[in-house]
Amino acid sequence: MDDPPPGPARRSATGLPSENHSASLVPPRFFWEASVRRAAPQWCRDAIVASACGALNWLLPDPENAMSLFSTPFDPQRDTALVTGAGNGIGRAIAQALVGEGVRTVFADVSAERVSAAIGASERPERAVPWVGDLAELDACDALLAASHAALGQVTHFVHSASPPRREADHALAVDRRTWQEMHAVNLDAGFHLAREIAKRLIAAKRPGSFLFLTSLHAGTPRNLPHYSTAKAGMAMLVKELAKTFGRHGIRVNALVPGAIAAGGFVADASLARHIPLGRLGEAKDLAPMALTVLSNTLSAYVTGAAFVVDGGLSLTNWFDAPVLE
Repeated sequence: MDDPPPGPARRSATGLPSENHSASLVPPRFFWEASVRRAAPQWCRDAIVASACGALNWLLPDPENAMSLFSTPFDPQRDTALVTGAGNGIGRAIAQALVGEGVRTVFADVSAERVSAAIGASERPERAVPWVGDLAELDACDALLAASHAALGQVTHFVHSASPPRREADHALAVDRRTWQEMHAVNLDAGFHLAREIAKRLIAAKRPGSFLFLTSLHAGTPRNLPHYSTAKAGMAMLVKELAKTFGRHGIRVNALVPGAIAAGGFVADASLARHIPLGRLGEAKDLAPMALTVLSNTLSAYVTGAAFVVDGGLSLTNWFDAPVLE
């Protein structure tokens, strides 16, 4: 028997085969051929191998093209994106990953300094469009929509990551009305308004779309921050409502559920890592690959109304004690 082909492809840092995968992937039919050559009588080898390989070639992709699905998750000529909260944390990582894929992306944030830094650190800053404003105000949401449509023509991918800062002292007996309202205005009200208006334009243009909301493990588990947990719980249901309504128009809506991510103003005690099965706190960059996978209409065309948890296994336990009341 001829020498076997090279072993399995080497993996890149992302877990996907490296770019020269076509030279190192083992053709699936090799394993069939090897088994047949060992077990089948001489007189029927050719017939069995031909039949099996024909079936495999129909079921499985050509090894040389097996990874093409992953190499082109977006179409830079048609796909555009709007990311809120793009100045820091998870929103920043997702926005930077999108422009890295060639997608023209609006980086929206409340801080001009953060937006500028995020774009400057991007792989392809020329694909980024800055926008600065406070999404707690409806007028600002409308201004963001106008600016995005003027810059992009049509927004096909929407990521809502914006959220006001959290203070550990704002438990149920301490949080004030203004803080409560701002948290809900940015997370829930702005998310709904932006998604609905973007969807209206997509539906009118008969274009598909993909929306992603950043929720939280605390949409279902108390966080001792009732304004934050209830806002995220509302977003979790909003994702399902929008997915059900928009689905028939080719617009997918999903949620990304982060765990303890040391980014975006959240400073976690390092001891929290002992509660995480994977043994460490998360980073913003841990969320970007999953976000792009879910956003991609190539990779996730049949996925909507779903919540994707990226937490290192933290959700397997509830790690917060009740607040100490003075």
